[in-house]
Amino acid sequence: MTRSAAGLSLALTLASSLAAGRLHAQPAPESPLSVLAIVEQARAQETASKWQEAAALWDRSVRLDPVQPAYWYSLGSARYRAGEYADAIPALEKAAELGAPLMGPSFAVYDVARCRALRGEKELAIAALERAMAMGYPSLAQAAADPDLATLRDDPKVRKLLGLADTSKMTRDEGWRYDLSVLAGEVRRKGFIVHRDVGREAFDAKVRELDEAIPKLSEAQVVLELMKLMVFLGDGHTAVWTVGRNSIFSTALPLRLFWFEEGLFVTAADPKLKELLGAQVLAFDGRPAVEVLEATAPYLNRDRGNPIATKTRSVYFVRNPKLLHALGLVRSPDRVTLSVRDTSGATRDVAVEADDSEPDIWNKLPCPPSWVTFASTLENPPLYLTNMDKAQWFEYLEPQKTVYFGFNKVLDGRREPLERFTQRLMQFIDENEVEKLVVDMRWNNGGNTFLVPPLLHALIADRKVNRPGRLYVIIGRRTYSAAQNTATYLERYTNAIFVGEPTGSCPNFVGEEVPVTLPYSQVMANVSHLYWQSTWPMDQRIWLAPQVYVPPTFADFRVGRDAALEAILAAPAR
Repeated sequence: MTRSAAGLSLALTLASSLAAGRLHAQPAPESPLSVLAIVEQARAQETASKWQEAAALWDRSVRLDPVQPAYWYSLGSARYRAGEYADAIPALEKAAELGAPLMGPSFAVYDVARCRALRGEKELAIAALERAMAMGYPSLAQAAADPDLATLRDDPKVRKLLGLADTSKMTRDEGWRYDLSVLAGEVRRKGFIVHRDVGREAFDAKVRELDEAIPKLSEAQVVLELMKLMVFLGDGHTAVWTVGRNSIFSTALPLRLFWFEEGLFVTAADPKLKELLGAQVLAFDGRPAVEVLEATAPYLNRDRGNPIATKTRSVYFVRNPKLLHALGLVRSPDRVTLSVRDTSGATRDVAVEADDSEPDIWNKLPCPPSWVTFASTLENPPLYLTNMDKAQWFEYLEPQKTVYFGFNKVLDGRREPLERFTQRLMQFIDENEVEKLVVDMRWNNGGNTFLVPPLLHALIADRKVNRPGRLYVIIGRRTYSAAQNTATYLERYTNAIFVGEPTGSCPNFVGEEVPVTLPYSQVMANVSHLYWQSTWPMDQRIWLAPQVYVPPTFADFRVGRDAALEAILAAPAR
């Protein structure tokens, strides 16, 4: 038989088979590129909370691209939300195997524990939960309150794993020792240690030392030793926080202080102490103020080697007389006699009582609403002392053809997301006569780094301002966390010139905050679990330093002068 005859015979056979219904036409395979459209459809279904429809689309996605971990995690999550727990488990396990999600594979394994618990597979669920925690799942509090895991929390293994012991039956020493064990366990479980001299043995030795000392220490002294233990780990986010439900942190001096080049000054206060605005604090109960500030350094969390963080944090620490009293720096745990020099040059002693009105003012800028500020006494306060409570804002300085961008938080604003603000900012720059852009990050202590890319991309692409001598960034001691990442990216990818003082963090640092409340004392603590390498891997700088050093002085602050901005405006645009 010839080839043509054989081909004709095969064609006739196939046609006959199809006609007889013995073969069915197969659909054409989907193009690999079609996965992009399918993913977009799946996300739209998720937005509409149509989880079964989303799961079907994610299932198509992983068939087309089985190596993409994000697709597997989305498939598992959609099936979990649709109540299809058995089918969710293999997808989540595959995601974990491939390293997803972006937050880390422990999240996928944690979701496996949820699914197994909801299926009534208690032992398998506990095993998955133990695995997730061993992989560094960051939040004990989430697992301790998660309704999906409710059936597991009566198990002794789970109660130990999540720090759920009944502390009401413990003695004082037993309670503090239990809290120490929970905190140390968090460090061992998820702490990200990058310093060679901070090994497990060294850390464990310090834990044993503190455990033995607890009976001899007061409540406040135990807290101080826990602070010191966290400082030993050498990252600015791992800390015992000076806020929370423990009574040690329930009161504070109703003052905001700032450590200028000349010393310590009052920049805001409760109205009952408004006569102290602008006063220099010379002493606490007769002890020199600088000596008191420096004595707090061993208890202040900071990135290893970064000394400016002490200036940032010490001014909040000294508001707490209980801690100062425990250190032997003041006479009473409830009040302090401050020796001050007011703006006229007169000196006097003022007794200041701690109260419970505003114990935590870290993120209340410029001050709590009921307080008054020194800046409010100025006839024309500088731009950097205005709009401090806004995440982002900008103003056009027309005579200098300069846009001043107050970037106070790496967060969406109350009325406008950061991405939309960026679009509005860049549109203004493109449509107006602008020779310089000043990004002021002095007050910016962080937020969410994942919000930064649209701003970063816009600045990189804008040829009008991303040129030497046209883009300036003002940084300072409070530039920290997500703000540190942002500043580091700007240094790495743009032509920015940095002005001010060094940042409060290292360019590469350990960060992230998922706090734990210690069960007995109710002290809040945080153990960082992510390493942010925003610059080159060999970069070991202790801070991002300005090319133009302009430290804050009270002499400038007093008269409403912004020396950093003045230096920028005086520089010729190129």
